[in-house]
Amino acid sequence: MQTTAFEPRKYMEMAIEVMNKSVQEPRSDKVSPKVGALLMKPTGEIETAFRGELRQGDHAEFTLLERKNRNVALDGSFLFATLEPCAPGARKSPKLSCAERIVNARIKKVWVGIEDPDPSVDRKGIQYLINNGVEVEMFDPDLQDVIREANKQFIKGAEDRAKQLQSEPVNTVLTQKEKAEPKAHLDDLSQKSIEAFLKSAKLDVTVNSIKFHRIFAQLGLLEEKGNMFVPTGLGLLLFGEKPQLMYPNALIRATYKTAGRGEDIHTVEGALINQADEVMEWYENHIGKQIDRSKARHQTIYDYPANVIRECILNAIVHRDYDIEGAPVYFEINEEAIIIKSPGAPVAPLKMEQMEKFNAPSLSRNPRIMYIMEQMDLVEQRGLGFQTIKELSEVNLPLPFVSFDNPYMIFTFPREIDAFNQLVGNAELNSDELKGFDYIRIVQKITRKEYETQFGYDKKKAVRHLTHLTELGLIEQKGAGPGIYYESV
Repeated sequence: MQTTAFEPRKYMEMAIEVMNKSVQEPRSDKVSPKVGALLMKPTGEIETAFRGELRQGDHAEFTLLERKNRNVALDGSFLFATLEPCAPGARKSPKLSCAERIVNARIKKVWVGIEDPDPSVDRKGIQYLINNGVEVEMFDPDLQDVIREANKQFIKGAEDRAKQLQSEPVNTVLTQKEKAEPKAHLDDLSQKSIEAFLKSAKLDVTVNSIKFHRIFAQLGLLEEKGNMFVPTGLGLLLFGEKPQLMYPNALIRATYKTAGRGEDIHTVEGALINQADEVMEWYENHIGKQIDRSKARHQTIYDYPANVIRECILNAIVHRDYDIEGAPVYFEINEEAIIIKSPGAPVAPLKMEQMEKFNAPSLSRNPRIMYIMEQMDLVEQRGLGFQTIKELSEVNLPLPFVSFDNPYMIFTFPREIDAFNQLVGNAELNSDELKGFDYIRIVQKITRKEYETQFGYDKKKAVRHLTHLTELGLIEQKGAGPGIYYESV
């Protein structure tokens, strides 16, 4: 297959165009998803399919692989699918899942639009592909937004159905915490926390009733063992009175450091659903603040935006790797920076360079934790995390540095421009140059002319900025002649 000028985004967009042709099933109990699939064969030939194209309810991947190419060797082909292929166990036997069909067809690489919105299935189709040697990447974040908007009703329905009694679970395991905790008992769960969830999720059930047990088992929070239900690791983490007795790493170690005054250390424990509020209260008590009295209702203005820190802390709680032993979340405030360390490398197929450039697609390491947090309005819709961080440039604050020091993903937020300059080796950038650098980090590459247009500079000032940033090693000049452009390092 000729891949020299291969541009995946073009085929993502084509798959979305096909998705919009999807045929709704004539049923009143639920909305079927809009799904498009595009197959690129080793010959370069392109073929597409959409849900319900040849028969009502048929999945796009099934139509493409089984109905249109059943007797065709597809070894080495590329596949673009706007929705995560269904995982093994998601379809009633003897039907094969789409993920199994992709593996059986020896597809080389799959680009996935968005995750399955059902938290019991979310990422399990992707994980099955990876486990069986299929390369996987996600669609670009802005295209994920397009797919979610087109499937808004389906996604809402899938999230609602997750709280209802359903069929058999999908077997693929994403974390050991999905399994029953043999040392745990129902009494280890906090009834107060559970009732808060039931109210927020609009579930009209009584704690410890038969229906409650079945729904919490459906959500992966309980597991039936013999004639009784016991909490899973996820159930303990989310609703345990003291989950740290079983999982000592499931906490946040917060530290406030100031020159000459030592350290103020605080440990945030308890159920995950309560950790964010407690750590943010600690943050607000330690970060500098002023009172804005310009309006009728006084408003507290923090020296560093609380919404950005809350977003990053919540990401650490929701998306960290809870299977890594002895690794809590670390949260530090010092005079130069705010640092958040979260255990776990980027979850496959996300890549570190995508995290560093704030363009990682939306993908949850812990879909069930994410779902519970969403139901309790603790996290906002997917895809907003990096968008919130990017807004720092609008209030003249540097974007954070993202790095990985095994086993930690580290976000370092310089508190002001002088701190940024120190962190990158006394760079001595002025505020205009910092804005330019952060903009290049977001857009990834830029020409001199584009830089001029973006900031309204003349050629001389643009050249001065780009030359200084290049000399400092913060960006690289690439290309030649009229094709010269600049990329962040």
